Amino acid sequence: QVQLVESGGGLVQAGGSLRLSCAVSRRTFGTWTMGWFRQAPGKGREFVAGIRWSGSSGSYADSVKGRFTISKDNNENTVYLQMNSLKPEDTAIYYCATEPRLSATNWIPGPGTSWGQGTQVTVSS
Repeated sequence: QVQLVESGGGLVQAGGSLRLSCAVSRRTFGTWTMGWFRQAPGKGREFVAGIRWSGSSGSYADSVKGRFTISKDNNENTVYLQMNSLKPEDTAIYYCATEPRLSATNWIPGPGTSWGQGTQVTVSS
């Protein structure tokens, strides 16, 4: 069982920045993919960004492209989500996730997905 612990959420004004971190309890294979999902009040959980442990480039939802950047530190087993130019519509609980898959593209979570506890991001207008 992989344990994921998020940190870095908070309250920020529109146009501001936040950096989320996700610490993974143990090293996973390079074929695993790490990612971030979010869930706003009254809405379903949606994909935000993802990256393979063995990769260098991330995949992004259209709504965050150009504003969010996913990165990782393999030595520290940590994944980051740098969020810039935040908008009120980015307000949500952000969840870190991982599963054995070859790509973050078209990622639909399932029984094999491990989740963190979530961290709240609130963007005020």
